[in-house]
Amino acid sequence: MTVDLFKEFDNVFTAIDKLRIFFAPGRINLIGEHTDYNQGHVFPAAISFGTYAIAQKRQDKKLCFYSLNFPETGIIECDLNDLSYKQEHGWANFPKGMISYIEESTIPLPTGMDILFYGDIPNGAGLSSSASIEMVTGVLVDGLFDLHIDRHDLILLGQKVENKYIGVNSGIMDQFAIGKGKKDHGILLNCQTLDYKYAPIQLDNYSIIIINTNIQRILAASKYNERRAQCEQALSDLQIVLSLESLGNLTIGQFEQHKHVIQNKVNEKRAKHVVFENSRTLEAFKQLEKGNLNAFGLLMNESHQSLQSDYEVTGLELDTIVHTAWGHPGVLGARMTGAGFGGCAIALVEKNQVTQFKQQIREVYHKKTGNEASFYIAAIGDGAKEITEGVI
Repeated sequence: MTVDLFKEFDNVFTAIDKLRIFFAPGRINLIGEHTDYNQGHVFPAAISFGTYAIAQKRQDKKLCFYSLNFPETGIIECDLNDLSYKQEHGWANFPKGMISYIEESTIPLPTGMDILFYGDIPNGAGLSSSASIEMVTGVLVDGLFDLHIDRHDLILLGQKVENKYIGVNSGIMDQFAIGKGKKDHGILLNCQTLDYKYAPIQLDNYSIIIINTNIQRILAASKYNERRAQCEQALSDLQIVLSLESLGNLTIGQFEQHKHVIQNKVNEKRAKHVVFENSRTLEAFKQLEKGNLNAFGLLMNESHQSLQSDYEVTGLELDTIVHTAWGHPGVLGARMTGAGFGGCAIALVEKNQVTQFKQQIREVYHKKTGNEASFYIAAIGDGAKEITEGVI
């Protein structure tokens, strides 16, 4: 499908000023799941799918939002003087929240805007479409009004939108990967210090395949906040005997020595996943620096096993896809990616096996779940930026 953003904008708003276009990618997390809000390490990468925003300044204080993905909602309007959350504004609350916090941290914007959004991230797939909308709004407002906001600060504002404005208790990973993405590189991020390193992703004869369960997961309504609370309780128990800021500071040895003080066995399992996943993530970075894809694939498999058994966020759909992938020749590793409860899995697949891989997954998945899987090849790209190409 070809989309001419200039033409679409003119159809909706009528262009009266020079139009500028911005893009923010989605992200996959290569490994390091549910470690971000536990102040551990994550290893995400920006992908070629994302959110486009094309905009012009207005002469008044009105903000007008339109999404080609949700044409049924029409133009959603609000005023710069009232950027409060409104349930009826649906998806537009993400850019509203971002604009609100940008104004709060810089200066009041002199004029409103007409903004048209278009995203090619599958909706509800767990590839971080909400953070993509936040970050594309951030770079757009920064660019249109020459605010020169530090990228680090913009990332933190995006997380603030999720946590305070939308009410999802998420970590920093999504906005960071989208804000700091680098072509053909993954990012090892310490979520406590925000120190980060890039690792080259040299895939050679392999492709990263994203497999969408097409089971939508709405993060705010999922058990995401419950898992976070369980980790916080496990940490609280451990702090009785250990001087510890977060589960992300805990070594495997310390965990094994002191896990008995965690009073609830379910909480112990949650903490176990976080500690071991953090260790796997650090090891994955070392292996990718060496170009050892085989070792990385094994770590992906271990990650999914832990997410299935200890963190319990996978479910029939994701498990069916991943377990089937494990049995396919030419697959080095596979795991769920994102928060879980539906969404996507990723697999590292030999290029000459991709067609057969898709066919097998499609058949087994439909037979076991009655649903259809979708497939995308993940090109690893740059972070949020202004672009010039309007036909995509």
